[in-house]
Amino acid sequence: ILITCNMNQRKCVEEVYTLLNEYGDHTYGLEKFTDKDQKAPGSEGEDDDVEAALKKEVGDIKASTEMSLRRFQLVESRANNIVFIRTLGIEPDILMHNILQDVYKTKKTQVILRMLPISGTCKAFLEDMKKYAETFLEPWFKVPSKGMFQIVYKSQNSSHEREVIKELGGIVCTLNSENKPDLTNPQYMVVVEIIKAVCCLSVVKDYMLKRKFNLQEVITSSKDPSQLNSKQGNGKEGKLEAADKSDQNNTAEGKNNQQVPENTEVLGQTKPSNPQVVNEGGAKPELASQATEGSKSNENDLS
Repeated sequence: ILITCNMNQRKCVEEVYTLLNEYGDHTYGLEKFTDKDQKAPGSEGEDDDVEAALKKEVGDIKASTEMSLRRFQLVESRANNIVFIRTLGIEPDILMHNILQDVYKTKKTQVILRMLPISGTCKAFLEDMKKYAETFLEPWFKVPSKGMFQIVYKSQNSSHEREVIKELGGIVCTLNSENKPDLTNPQYMVVVEIIKAVCCLSVVKDYMLKRKFNLQEVITSSKDPSQLNSKQGNGKEGKLEAADKSDQNNTAEGKNNQQVPENTEVLGQTKPSNPQVVNEGGAKPELASQATEGSKSNENDLS
């Protein structure tokens, strides 16, 4: 899950863990922890055989790693105001849907701006993105699946925006000739977020209705949250204004005793023939370089 905040990143991490743990437990049940006193497999007895001793040590390391895995784990993004949470055993889009349903009335966030469910990551080089997208996009667009789609691209440097959108759009159309771009009311929104040298990909429904997953926008929206349950395909919903006000001021900070794990990972892994370029600001293609979303992250150029 990709989270953006407004300056207070540590407070954001605390809020994120509190929110995710609460809704994770509610949606998937309480997280199960391994007893610290429980010995890892192969830890009992001694073996004088060198080969057996090595296998035992490897097994202990693997078991220790498995024990340390958590449902939600902070991954270092190395970018200001950007927080990335790795999930284990959950579906981020379902979890975020539940959060958006309630955050409207509970208003449990103060510094979190966006919480975008990310389905996959890869290196932010065009060839890597193309290769990864060929398999990544199959569940939504490969025969027999199909749908109207739109691609949004966000990066500090949008000089590669047209090229990336053209290539990804071509891949979508190759998977099924019935896949068509729709800039008004798409069934699927293919979101491309570039964080330094990492490309984060996501395919979501009701992107505009959910205010681009901007929690502050959802909270201040005058629309009834029950509309988030409506089926995709309502043209009026697809046209809802969804300006992402990333420069929104922080509200008063409340107390939060949630402890933030010290150990973190580092983020950095995974045609119509000529689809139109669309950026999140809704600007015209020729103004793409000026239409990056209002988020103040200091993402590096797409290599």
